Amino acid sequence: MGLTADQLKASIDSLAAIEPGFAQALTATGYPEPRIRERGYTTLLRTIVGQQVSVAAASSMWNKLAAKLGEECAPEKLLAEDFDSLRACGLSRQKQGYARSLAELVVTGALPLDALPDDDEEAIAYLTQVKGIGRWSAEIYLLFAEGRTDVWPAGDLAVQEGVKRLLGMAERPAEKATREVAEKWRPHRGAAAIFTWHFYATGFEAI
Repeated sequence: MGLTADQLKASIDSLAAIEPGFAQALTATGYPEPRIRERGYTTLLRTIVGQQVSVAAASSMWNKLAAKLGEECAPEKLLAEDFDSLRACGLSRQKQGYARSLAELVVTGALPLDALPDDDEEAIAYLTQVKGIGRWSAEIYLLFAEGRTDVWPAGDLAVQEGVKRLLGMAERPAEKATREVAEKWRPHRGAAAIFTWHFYATGFEAI
């Protein structure tokens, strides 16, 4: 489960106290809504299904998978299906490879989604064992599904652009610079990311 509204508010208030850009943006936009996903295999499978397709296409594929495999699309059931069966649900060869990678790691216990390491970097290393799950997807999972308070997806272009606007920078910072400017925001970088997306979506320019 992701950060609650109360957790977000407390963390953003802390950020506003140390970063004038956050304080001014908060006055302009208010607090963001929580971004909460269910913890576990199903959320990661949904991530794979939804990659590089429209929301409507992802929803269609998921509904077909759920009709065939059951609402949770259990990993054992997915692994028992053949290529043509999953292709009929809309999964390309690549997506099937990614889905099977996830299912196999869960079934064998190599990916303990109910007991990922407390250290965020170690948890990311576990998650990126899955073919098709890169660092960004792993960070988003840890933030939205586990509520990790200090996850900072600095490679996200919207985060970078939001940081630029929040801090009044002349240019969008690269990933390394985005990580560096956020060091003083620890341990609230998860809330900082959610607020940055919120601020970016409003279309406000640098304050």
